[in-house]
Amino acid sequence: MFTGIIEEIGKVNAAAAGSLTITARDIMPGIKPGDSIAVNGACLTVTTFNASSFSVDVMPETLARTNLGRFHPGDSVNLERPVVLGGRLGGHLVQGHVDDTGKVASVTWDGGTMLIGFEAPPEVMRFTAPKGFIAVDGVSLTITDKDNGSFRVSVVDYTRKHTTLGRQQVGDPVNLEVDITAKYVAQLGQTHRPGITADFLQAHGFPVG
Repeated sequence: MFTGIIEEIGKVNAAAAGSLTITARDIMPGIKPGDSIAVNGACLTVTTFNASSFSVDVMPETLARTNLGRFHPGDSVNLERPVVLGGRLGGHLVQGHVDDTGKVASVTWDGGTMLIGFEAPPEVMRFTAPKGFIAVDGVSLTITDKDNGSFRVSVVDYTRKHTTLGRQQVGDPVNLEVDITAKYVAQLGQTHRPGITADFLQAHGFPVG
């Protein structure tokens, strides 16, 4: 489980079929094989590492649902280690299970605040709401407004400088993970409730036949 508060921007060192090697600094102390790392919001498992980089395998399902397959050496990625139980939850609960990809639709400015609009597929948009949470490339953000096919967020100066969001351009693909709470609420709303049946009437003393 993650928080969507990015710890550092890493650099892709190598991108092969089904694997990535990423150069990092801040997250490296204590890293070991089997650890989980969120790379652009996708939870991946460390396979090998050295003093300045780590490698992860990327499964076909992950490649199909994320932008990880588009990386090339030199590309920047957002990195976050799992939240420590009992630590502060600065963003929101992020699983690292990317729901789908979207793309940057607009980049505008309001004073010193960067406003980014994202197009997203219907299966993502149905879980969005103004003032609700969403993770974009692993960054915990609050939705400011939305329409049928897109939503917009405000990116403060600190987030812009310490994540890859400050480098986004129109058309760039992004990983999207909706708030897990929204998924559970939607699931509960779809729970099947059987109507009145003959067995129900009989069980409650009504004559049937």
